[in-house]
Amino acid sequence: MFENKTQEDARKEILELVKEYHDKFHNIKKEFKEGDRITYASRVYDSEEMVNLVDASLEFWLTAGRYFDEFEKEFGKQFGAKYVSLVNSGSSANLLAFMTLTSPLLGERQVKRGDEVITVACGFPTTVTPIIQYGAVPVFVDVTIPQYNIDVTKLEEALSPKTKVVMVAHTLGNPFDLEAVSAFCKKHNLWLIEDNCDALGSTYIIDGEKKFTGTIGDIGTSSFYPPHHMTMGEGGAVYTSNPLLSKIIKSIRDWGRDCVCHSGQDNMCGHRFDRQYGELPLGYDHKYVYSHFGYNLKPTDLQAAVGVAQLKKFPGFVQRRRENYKRLYEALKPVEDKIILPVPVKNGDPSWFGFLITCKEGVDRAKLVNRLESNGIQTRMLFAGNLTKHPCFDQMREAKEGYRIVGELTNTDRIMNDTFWVGVYPGMTDEKIDFMAKVIIEGVK
Repeated sequence: MFENKTQEDARKEILELVKEYHDKFHNIKKEFKEGDRITYASRVYDSEEMVNLVDASLEFWLTAGRYFDEFEKEFGKQFGAKYVSLVNSGSSANLLAFMTLTSPLLGERQVKRGDEVITVACGFPTTVTPIIQYGAVPVFVDVTIPQYNIDVTKLEEALSPKTKVVMVAHTLGNPFDLEAVSAFCKKHNLWLIEDNCDALGSTYIIDGEKKFTGTIGDIGTSSFYPPHHMTMGEGGAVYTSNPLLSKIIKSIRDWGRDCVCHSGQDNMCGHRFDRQYGELPLGYDHKYVYSHFGYNLKPTDLQAAVGVAQLKKFPGFVQRRRENYKRLYEALKPVEDKIILPVPVKNGDPSWFGFLITCKEGVDRAKLVNRLESNGIQTRMLFAGNLTKHPCFDQMREAKEGYRIVGELTNTDRIMNDTFWVGVYPGMTDEKIDFMAKVIIEGVK
């Protein structure tokens, strides 16, 4: 097939066939009929993602390569993040973000075992998991309804001499009160980690300037799992504007090594064999000097190749999410006496991940959810509901140690019992939104 062809010509022919294959067999549009499956989220892509994926595979570099570098650069430009580190998942991003704050390079601000981290129990577990696994203490405060974010009036009550960090997520795209949380952190010299995994593209006006969520605190994290705002299959990112934090992030992501050379690159610093590190012999190979206890959290270049294509489409994804939220919100307003609809935070413009609904008295969540599911409409809980009620907390709960709860988690428990959400992802059509609204309205009457 490739006889008498150059490698470049053969590659071009393969990629043209890949595009043709995509156009023939993928993204086949069909008219929506009531009862068709309506997923809460799905991948939205075209031939560019598939062509990039095959292009990367033909190079067969596999680990971090040119697409990896391009993604980090373009992500930073698009979202205003000075330093971007690509990782293999959003959960790894949260692990890396928290572990960065345990580095001895941070001096008095280093997080040590027994130090406290203010967070919420109403969210995804991997926002909290790194705190517990390291031996720090999560301090749980309640959330608000209908914003579903941290109740900032509880922050001062949660503070103790051991508090070092606030680490919370922007819930389903709705930013938390960044003005209040940022002021609290600044006042008490605390680190702020924004778990931005469900809110990529959301913005918030702070100090008169509109910024993307994830770039306002000290560190932001993102996830590129298929249901999220953009995807590369598995993947995530950690970003910061602090050069020291970026140095630590990259070290811990890349096995904890002190060297900053890319994979396949040697002696970028020019001092590979002539420096003294720790109690190692003078001139020990810098590529194998470890300044942190680290991991290997990098994705492959194939994943990054998909992400590069997704970034180009991203503004359109966000616009469609906002349109879908607005359409569903307007359709459900007539039944606000039965259900609580989600409300954006003041100064925020959410890139909605989902549409949260809390049932009022007289509306049974289980019956409403079952009605939706039986009509082909996928639903989801607000993740853990109340994480401290889950089996993973059994031992700590019984021992009454390892975490603190500030006051009562009243709204957290309300959400655990009465709240669910449906999708507004950019592949959702007006017909699907309208059908979801119809089923919900019929279900609460």
